[in-house]
Amino acid sequence: MAISKAASFRETEIKLATYAKALAHPARIAILQLLSQKQICVCGDIVEELPLSQSTVSQHLKELKEAGLITGEVNGTCVCYGLNSTQVLEARQLLQEFLNNLATATTPDNER
Repeated sequence: MAISKAASFRETEIKLATYAKALAHPARIAILQLLSQKQICVCGDIVEELPLSQSTVSQHLKELKEAGLITGEVNGTCVCYGLNSTQVLEARQLLQEFLNNLATATTPDNER
């Protein structure tokens, strides 16, 4: 049985990688932007806005939900999706810190 090496990393590195993976597809970026504009949507509404099949949108929603960036609440026969503001704020903080650390660690070639 293979053992995951992810457990060897710090919790913040694992969380950042999870968020980055969830953000690593243009369809998921589009879904997050749509949810930020409409606050809450059912899957069918999202499908109408994107050039993707319902099953593909559902898979992207699943990825975003697993990363914790969105919530899905069953309402009758529909699932209403919305942003998970707590997780979105955490993702922003982790990404900002990571990118700021990279920016301060780099020096333009002419200054080396």
